[in-house]
Amino acid sequence: MTAAPAPDGVLRPVSAGVVSALVGFTSAFVVVLSGLAGVGADAGQASSGLLAVTVTMGLSCILLAAWTRMPITVAWSTPGAALLASTGTLEGGWPAAVGAFLVAGVLVVLTGLVPQLGALIARIPASVAQAMLAGVLFQLCLGPVTGLAANPLAVAPVVLTWLLALRLLPRWAAPLAFLTAAFVIGVHVAASGAPVDPATLVPRVELTVPAFTPAGVFGIAVPLYFVTMASQNVPGVAVMKGLGYDVPWRRSMLVTGVGTVPGAPAGGHAVNLAAISAALAVGPEAGEDRSRRWIASVTAGVVHVLIGVASAALGALVLLAPAGVLPAVAGLALLTTLAASLQAALAEPADRVPAVVVFATAASGVAIAGVSAAFWALAAGLAVLLVLRRGRSSAG
Repeated sequence: MTAAPAPDGVLRPVSAGVVSALVGFTSAFVVVLSGLAGVGADAGQASSGLLAVTVTMGLSCILLAAWTRMPITVAWSTPGAALLASTGTLEGGWPAAVGAFLVAGVLVVLTGLVPQLGALIARIPASVAQAMLAGVLFQLCLGPVTGLAANPLAVAPVVLTWLLALRLLPRWAAPLAFLTAAFVIGVHVAASGAPVDPATLVPRVELTVPAFTPAGVFGIAVPLYFVTMASQNVPGVAVMKGLGYDVPWRRSMLVTGVGTVPGAPAGGHAVNLAAISAALAVGPEAGEDRSRRWIASVTAGVVHVLIGVASAALGALVLLAPAGVLPAVAGLALLTTLAASLQAALAEPADRVPAVVVFATAASGVAIAGVSAAFWALAAGLAVLLVLRRGRSSAG
């Protein structure tokens, strides 16, 4: 007979999975809501999108971990949500954005089916990819500054909590900033007597018929696919490899791509392999027995599904926030990602000029011909990089 596993062998991965899910959700759900609203979602559609993307990433996490017996975690695309927040409403409005989410999901599925497509994405220089991400994040990361200027009494406690937590409990800095924001919102609601509609607290899915427009495809779908692949999926595989796990590429892309497609009509923008938070379910916190760490990822998936069902209340809370608070929370959650992106973008001296071109173009937020700045940033950076590298090879 096989001996039953020790309670600690199960409890540790379960607790690690719970922590992974809570940290991942509370750190960035405000960014997701901001992104969906940025491309035209109303309050109900944004709440539906948050529910959809949280549930689909939870189900994808459960499936991948159980299928591979590896602690593979799936997350929503936080860089993708930041991209949406900086894009603005395109021609065609919210239906065009939903169509773009579908296209991005199909592209991820194709990446799993056509290995050459993934290899092509991996060949794009890190300087270009990270500079585009940094440019997308830049405007959002101004939120704490503009919030302090506009509403210091409400925003200052959030910023101070984040700063102290960053010093003492770095992993919990963004979640604790959100909890402080929730307290500030509660005080604001109590003081103002703003009514809370009970209907907004009930989970609901609002389906939207997708529209496929050139602006949606090139302004949202292509940049969303690129930033999700370059900033999440490719680094996610690398992080896991560094921790001793060889992630099955095809299965991962198929699960996350197929997971994105059905969530899109409900407003879910994209799910992908976790990169920054991947280590939470893979490290020693998930137990000494590496063969059982996959339980942490399954647990994280279950918690995400449960949180997704309850996320309507958080969406309602967001609507009641005083001016400046939520942009500040979103900006604080993204500051460390911005710092890492800038460092990676400028790490290679020969690529610094193209990287700065990409960053400036993406940060400008200027749409040309209805296509977002992120697309033009990628195009401009690759063009400058090509010219300079050809020039160096000719000179050599």
